[in-house]
Amino acid sequence: MDKRLLPLLPLVTKPARYTNQEVNAQHKNWAEVDVKVALAFPDIYDVGMAHLGFKILYALVNGRQDALAERVYAPWLDMQALMEERKIPLTALESGKELVSFDLVGFTLQHELSYTNILKMLDLAGIPRRSTERNGVQPLIMAGGPSAFNVEPLVDFLDFVVLGEGEEVIHEIIDLVKKGKAAGASRDELLGQLALIDGVYVPKFYKPVYDGEGRFSGLEPLRQDIPGEVKKRVVRDFNSLPYPEEFVVPYVEVIHDRVMAEILRGCTRGCRFCQAGMIYRPVREREPGVLKEQIARLVESTGYEAISLSSLSSGDYGQIGSLVRDLIEQYQPCGISVSLPSLRLDSFGVELAQEIQKARRTGLTFAPEAGTQRLRDVINKNVSDQDLMDVVKSAFAAGWSRIKLYFMIGLPTETEEDLQGIVDLAHQVLAWGREHRTSRRRPEVSISVASFVPKPHTPFQWMAQDSMETLRSKQNFLKERLRHPGIQFNYPRVEESFLEAVFARGDRRLAAVLERAADLGCQFDSWTDCFRFDLWLEAFRAEGIDPKDYANRARDWYEPLPWEHLSCGIDADFLRREWELAQRGATTPDCRWDICSRCGVCPDLRVANALVGRESDG
Repeated sequence: MDKRLLPLLPLVTKPARYTNQEVNAQHKNWAEVDVKVALAFPDIYDVGMAHLGFKILYALVNGRQDALAERVYAPWLDMQALMEERKIPLTALESGKELVSFDLVGFTLQHELSYTNILKMLDLAGIPRRSTERNGVQPLIMAGGPSAFNVEPLVDFLDFVVLGEGEEVIHEIIDLVKKGKAAGASRDELLGQLALIDGVYVPKFYKPVYDGEGRFSGLEPLRQDIPGEVKKRVVRDFNSLPYPEEFVVPYVEVIHDRVMAEILRGCTRGCRFCQAGMIYRPVREREPGVLKEQIARLVESTGYEAISLSSLSSGDYGQIGSLVRDLIEQYQPCGISVSLPSLRLDSFGVELAQEIQKARRTGLTFAPEAGTQRLRDVINKNVSDQDLMDVVKSAFAAGWSRIKLYFMIGLPTETEEDLQGIVDLAHQVLAWGREHRTSRRRPEVSISVASFVPKPHTPFQWMAQDSMETLRSKQNFLKERLRHPGIQFNYPRVEESFLEAVFARGDRRLAAVLERAADLGCQFDSWTDCFRFDLWLEAFRAEGIDPKDYANRARDWYEPLPWEHLSCGIDADFLRREWELAQRGATTPDCRWDICSRCGVCPDLRVANALVGRESDG
């Protein structure tokens, strides 16, 4: 670590965030490697240490003889103030080297409310915010992650962006940088070569065009040798991908302190509001034998007492039942638990939960998303009222006393009847609990309601978000009707959802707003105690930009969209077809178990069928 931080540790909360020397941390000799990579997570250590993609890249880069990867997280406010007061720059954990010493600094873009943290981290590191202000001695700033699929509001601060899966492309980037350094290539020469790598987007080589009203009308490549459309990287052979044999084990509690095994990647359930379900396609599964070997190595190297089977929809893994049973048989006698972060809303999900939580019933979480069958059909949430009734009754009969249900408000075509449906379901679930419970504890129902955000590359990308006033009214409608001793109601601030929508649908003009907001002190915007919406409004006013034009305005089907050149592989015609089906309340079946939905991700049906086995024990 940076020894200049030592005197500050007694003065800050959780000083172990900054001390390094955790179990399995990698410390390489800088003189023996050619390319130095700083993996930067734009949130605090406690959050970033739980991110699986971060762990994978850390292991991949450090697995090379010619490169190293070190970690850097956003310091919390108390440490930031002390660093600025004493003029201590932001440094990497492992070596304590300043970020300006690295060849590459890579940010992960998990959500839009982390953007100001990126600017703050650049400021703390002494790296100019805008790429045009950097010179040849400063690192190349790259980024990747789900928010990269509309990275336009951030591109003025980034040198290049990686779309899609990073396991293969990270090696191509390091090889190119290594070769370029040896040849004495300039910054522009390196960026020109990076732009030719599949899945790499170099924003400086594209020019945004705006119409007479100041609205985005297209993006023009400035060089003939670069693609007009950047296509995401997809790893086809999922089983052969290297996976970390060790995770860095922190000294402080982090949000997911456990062994994480990625059992499958992608989801084809086709929920029409869900960006992850579109951008992570196609679905690929790891073989059970491969997973068991990976888990065994991680349990041995970390000492963790919990195993999480990670994916967007873990219950959809073809051999999930037998895998869970085998892991429980092997590890439960050792005091190691097994968990699934996501369960299907069906009886099989309850059977799995019974296997997992034999000793202690901690609670079950399901996501109907909408309060009526009509609206669930609109969003293609292929769950029926009967499914919900069966799974809830089974759960209470099996000994659970607490059920948590996730819903969204502001979904396209939503009516008051749909809101009342959430209320009715909450009370109905409570009644089922009283009728079918076997536990001595009183049944409890927790209702969590998020506000719909229209995300790029989804069938609802053209839709307007409800105004903040409308969303508040809907929250109040529910709050008044869910006042009951057995029901707990949770909902986020609508201002946060509004800002998320602005930047999810934004273009390059928002860079000035981001910069202004950072100057005003905005950071950690996803933390309720830190979120300052008044400062954000001040930033929008100062730059003469109306945020409602981004969040609350519907888009025409053929209106140019700021993210169209960043391809996740989904055809726009498929998204339009899905929107038309939504208007009719017609559903699209999951192509894993039904016919191909022609989304465009798989080159042909033979490839689609080869990517994932059809056998299932569920």
